[in-house]
Amino acid sequence: MRSRYTAYVQRNEPYLQATWHSSTRPTEPVIDQNDKLQWLGLEVKSALRLRQRKAESAPDEDFVEFVARYRIDGRGHRLHEISRFKKEAKDGIARWFYVDGTFPDQ
Repeated sequence: MRSRYTAYVQRNEPYLQATWHSSTRPTEPVIDQNDKLQWLGLEVKSALRLRQRKAESAPDEDFVEFVARYRIDGRGHRLHEISRFKKEAKDGIARWFYVDGTFPDQ
């Protein structure tokens, strides 16, 4: 989650695409290089299955709740999301991929 936030801050489209699950990966760019958006911070509220990991050997799906703050044209905003990730083997290495998210504030 933190690495994807950093990719948004750095406007690193290739990293975002590479860490997006193939079933939901957008075909169009997700970052507008002309956007005047400024990221201000990330608060990871919880990895929702953290307690259950001790009881399971290797879950292949997990959720992360976070709040990211940003500013557009001087006005502050926040994005509150519960992101879903899936773990898959790629090049023989197990990696986590962003699938989708829900927005509890809506």
